Amino acid sequence: MTGTDSTGASDNEERWTPPIGPVDPEHPECAAVIAEVWTLLDGECTVETRDKLRQHLEECPTCLRHYGIEERVKNLIATKCSGERAPEGLRERLRIQISRTTIIRGG
Repeated sequence: MTGTDSTGASDNEERWTPPIGPVDPEHPECAAVIAEVWTLLDGECTVETRDKLRQHLEECPTCLRHYGIEERVKNLIATKCSGERAPEGLRERLRIQISRTTIIRGG
């Protein structure tokens, strides 16, 4: 028997829901890998972490697909924003704000 739920979707329709926890049940480390994707893209992870992330990406098509999306977003941002500099006044205000935040957190 088929019916509809509160969203109007029938039982036979597959609804997309965001992943909670691991992305791929066969790879329980997926959530941690996805959280570290930007450090790999930005070259900010250790050699050990980089190697672990790359190994996982080679074995997990779901995470590799996510990595590819993030890589395209990063490249798009770099292409669209290259060469632009924030006005000096804005840059100075940001430096001051970052300094205050660092002092408060480090204090």
